[in-house]
Amino acid sequence: MASHFRQPDEAPRGAHAARGSSGSGAHFAQESQRPRSANPRSGLTTRRGGEESFHAPDGNPHAASIPHGAEGFVSVVTEPEEERRGHDRRLKAPHFVETDPYDLSGRRSRSVWKRIGRVLSVLLFLAGIGLIVAAGVLWFNNQRQYAEQERVNEELAAFVDVSESGEEPPRVDWEALKAVNDEVVGWVQIPGTVVNFPVYQASDNEKYLHTSAEGEYTIGGQIFMDYENAAPGMVDSQTIIYGHHLRDGSMFKAVSDMQGQEMFDSVSTIWYVTEAATYQLRPLMAYPTSADDVNVRQFNFASMDDFHAYLNGLLGMSTASRADAAEVIAGTSQVLSLCTCYYDDADKGRVVLVCAPVSAVDAAAAAAASAAN
Repeated sequence: MASHFRQPDEAPRGAHAARGSSGSGAHFAQESQRPRSANPRSGLTTRRGGEESFHAPDGNPHAASIPHGAEGFVSVVTEPEEERRGHDRRLKAPHFVETDPYDLSGRRSRSVWKRIGRVLSVLLFLAGIGLIVAAGVLWFNNQRQYAEQERVNEELAAFVDVSESGEEPPRVDWEALKAVNDEVVGWVQIPGTVVNFPVYQASDNEKYLHTSAEGEYTIGGQIFMDYENAAPGMVDSQTIIYGHHLRDGSMFKAVSDMQGQEMFDSVSTIWYVTEAATYQLRPLMAYPTSADDVNVRQFNFASMDDFHAYLNGLLGMSTASRADAAEVIAGTSQVLSLCTCYYDDADKGRVVLVCAPVSAVDAAAAAAASAAN
């Protein structure tokens, strides 16, 4: 960089040539006597600041043309001394323009609508935080209730032995079950699913909706038989058993899923066991309905023909059924219906799975085979 500038004591270029060869020795002698500095810039006359560029030496023609004044600049944080009027000067100044997006108090703006907008923004923000907190509390509470329901179900499941294949009926410890709650009337199991529960019966259909066998509140309550059915079940033409379809997939969710033909076909056996008898049943049909459908709760009929006509009417509503459902209906005298809710109709929908005794199913199959021969 030093070679770009003329040294203060350096002769102009060409001076050496003017001296000729005779003065060359003296010239080099003078050059050798000049003190040398380790810093090649030490000889520059440089002013820091001033009218020229930083570190630019005197005589730099480029530095002189650079403007150094802050002409036209208006500070956003300072004001002329004569225009300062205290802490509220911005509020009084007619030329003031709002530039602070975080002024939530609104004191710096004279617009009422801006103040209202800021207040509403803060309120909406706080409301959003409140909704998030409330949703978190509800989620935590639901998880706690589901965990409690699972604990109750597991404790009751300890009183039964079930076969892994599902070909054998559950073996129930009735004495132990009655020691917990003497309103137990039976046990229902659908092999291959989570349905494996004791069945209770109260004097109404409300008690076990959210009451455990221990008498405490639980989100899923217990599986229970309609209070108008004759205990312990499979006495009337139609025995109805109710259970919740919980959103975590427990209780009677598998029953709700059987309104689909694929799930329906995957289940071959339903066991209903009482202290005195064991019933092996086959899925006959599944149909959706509403919570206020009074036709569901029909228990006995004036004649067998009326009972069969009732079942055929349900078959017309079904979304899943056996291929030989009509033949089975003609030969059955009893059915077990499992009822639960489903959530495709704003929590008002119901699914009913109608099951027929295996004896009726086998009789229908035998009749069909005989007719074919």
